[in-house]
Amino acid sequence: MSLDLSLSTARSGLSLLARQLAQASADIANAGTAGYTDKTVQGRSLAASGQPLGVRALPAERLVDAALRQRLLGARAADAAAAMREAMLAPIERAHGRIAAGESLGDLTARLHQDLLALRDAPADPVRQRAVVTAAEDLVGRFHAVSDAVTAARQDAHERMLAEVASLNAALREVARLTETIRTELASGRSVADLEDRRDAALAGIAESLDITVLHGRDGGVTLVTRGGVTLPLDRDRDALSLAQATIGPEAFHGPSGTVPGILLGGTDVTAGLRGGRLGELISLRDGVLPRMLAELDTLAAGFAARFDAQGLRLFEGPSGLVPDPGQPYVTGGALGFAGVMRVSPAVVADPRLVRDGTHPVGSYVPNPPGGPAGFTGLLDRVLSFALGAEQAPGVPHPPFASSGLGPDGSLIARVVPQASLASQASQLVAVHGEERAEAGRAREIAGALVGTLEARFAAASGVDVDREIAVMVTLQNAYAANARVMAAVQQMFDSLLSAVR
Repeated sequence: MSLDLSLSTARSGLSLLARQLAQASADIANAGTAGYTDKTVQGRSLAASGQPLGVRALPAERLVDAALRQRLLGARAADAAAAMREAMLAPIERAHGRIAAGESLGDLTARLHQDLLALRDAPADPVRQRAVVTAAEDLVGRFHAVSDAVTAARQDAHERMLAEVASLNAALREVARLTETIRTELASGRSVADLEDRRDAALAGIAESLDITVLHGRDGGVTLVTRGGVTLPLDRDRDALSLAQATIGPEAFHGPSGTVPGILLGGTDVTAGLRGGRLGELISLRDGVLPRMLAELDTLAAGFAARFDAQGLRLFEGPSGLVPDPGQPYVTGGALGFAGVMRVSPAVVADPRLVRDGTHPVGSYVPNPPGGPAGFTGLLDRVLSFALGAEQAPGVPHPPFASSGLGPDGSLIARVVPQASLASQASQLVAVHGEERAEAGRAREIAGALVGTLEARFAAASGVDVDREIAVMVTLQNAYAANARVMAAVQQMFDSLLSAVR
């Protein structure tokens, strides 16, 4: 090997070592930077006609476990979804009131029952008559509070969807911009490792909005596919998704004939294909969970009105004075939205004696007429035995609480198992609604723990290990010194050759 070639080979080695030392220093400096991954600079030996010509430094590359990275994206989507569900359901749980303080629907139903029993012992007592009316008003107030909370949560879900769509569009534009730059840099033979770190950070943000699978191309491009099979376009200049503002009432629903707008992609409604993450959870809440919870509440409220009315006491009614028909479908029988508008009959509020005497005849039952016996108990016996019992007449069960055909489009199924009595149904509803929030809390804890575990594994596999980097730097410095000695030896040989020529 000639002296020139020896010098060139040693110089190329020094250049590679300098690049590797610079990368190790950068790795150590960024060890605490979120999203930064370990990088390495490899060398490629050069040769011509079997003659070695030194080495060439290649662009820096990341040390990333692609499968672990995808699992982490999925875990982040699940964690964000559970946290969103818990946050959205918490106000509804609070609206149900404190069970320990006797504020829930089940507790208020029991109180109404007790006040009716007390009135049965002294039917002419105006204080006890008024107590029954007050208990009924408190029960109606709780129905209103929960109904308002569910309706407000649906509106809030839509508002949050608007914000999520805007955030998702911004992240998709950022991924598109970075991808274009990555492709350009790859084509020029330059390192794209830092750019890929930045793109991964943007993809992590997208994963919290939607559960996505990221497919990497050899040209540096990526394809994003949602769990529902929707491919998200990457365009740095245009928003991919759109969603219109809307007011969400109890009767509103998303569907072909509904008034609730869906999320559009190029003019096509892709709402059903957007699953997981915060946005997927908000869609589920707005279009499924919350309408179903409201329908369960409406069905119970309608049951109160219908069962009391069937015994001759119109204690509860709608704004127009009508009572829902439990034998009809939820959407058409008057139950839709009833919990939010029900009231204690104005006639009963004005004249509490009607809770003793009744408001209208039913079958062979005739209300106690004005001036009738002060100790009349016929109505109270019917209400206590049948309106608050498991049967509407001896041997005749009440029409069961609806468990299917619920929601404003009649497509939802209740989680509350139908019970025989009003008290049992009310207690079951409170328990189920409270458990839904608790389930979300447990899911959030599990998903959060999984995210923590996967992040630790990812950091161990793809993050910067400072101790290892320092050891690598020591090795590189020793190699640098060895190359420097080679160059010094070549320099001495040059000097000796020149001296001999002189």
